[in-house]
Amino acid sequence: MSVTKKDIADLLVEGIGVNHNQALSITNDFFDLIKAALASGEAVKLSSFGNFIVREKSARPGRNPKTGEQVLISARKVVTFKAGPKLKKETQLGV
Repeated sequence: MSVTKKDIADLLVEGIGVNHNQALSITNDFFDLIKAALASGEAVKLSSFGNFIVREKSARPGRNPKTGEQVLISARKVVTFKAGPKLKKETQLGV
């Protein structure tokens, strides 16, 4: 099972009593804010949860698995997530 935007909006409806359209708008605005920050190269730090960081990956040689042909994989930016200590502690499954 995964958590969707609708699930988050439903929790807002129950928790703070806004209507469903407002809750969905708040949820979408929250994720849009995160996307905009990451798109501009900023890190996003959510206390007690973790950090989203934009990382540069350099160009590297690769291979087309279908043909075996060598190709150059271009340099690009990727988003990585690192869970914070509190999240790690709360999500350990009996380890």
